[in-house]
Amino acid sequence: MKNNVAVFMDRDGTINEEVGYLGRVEELVLIPVAAEAVRLVNEEGMKAVVVTNQSGVARGFFTEEDVRLINGRLAEMLRDEGAVIDRFYYCPHHPTEGREPYRVACACRKPEPGMLLQAAAELDIDLARSYLIGDMLKDLDAAHRAGAKGVLVRTGYGKNVGVTDGPDYIAEDILDAVRWILDDRKKARHPSPGPR
Repeated sequence: MKNNVAVFMDRDGTINEEVGYLGRVEELVLIPVAAEAVRLVNEEGMKAVVVTNQSGVARGFFTEEDVRLINGRLAEMLRDEGAVIDRFYYCPHHPTEGREPYRVACACRKPEPGMLLQAAAELDIDLARSYLIGDMLKDLDAAHRAGAKGVLVRTGYGKNVGVTDGPDYIAEDILDAVRWILDDRKKARHPSPGPR
């Protein structure tokens, strides 16, 4: 059995403000409660892992280097507030848009679970005990395809997602999501006794 539990997090609209295709560090703005949320994940001993679709690379809006710079700056901003991201994964592809070699149907673009599976292999993560927080239904689909639980946040694109079923929980923001996860883990460790 794998040893680690992870909270996978979408990036844009979940940890930082949604601005369309984020290609410049100057456009990076943290959602106010994000650092506190990541800090709680750290304190719980879970891995904090970012998994983000970045089809702006395929579309020619920015480069992989831009994505890496923004991820680095995001990690710095969180670290300044005592919060640590263990690893960043991103998918630069799109199945129908953009240019070669990025225009490809891949296994890493959410809703495919490829980034979660890669993280599980590299970081010894038990996906069945892990969670993914995101602002789109494709985030939840990726979570469920990997065997993890999915939490929808009402920030970013999540403000406009009409949901009947799918999420294991619907949260106001990433902090609400992490608090629910901590509570869910507590219940799993200490299930309430059934009726006698």
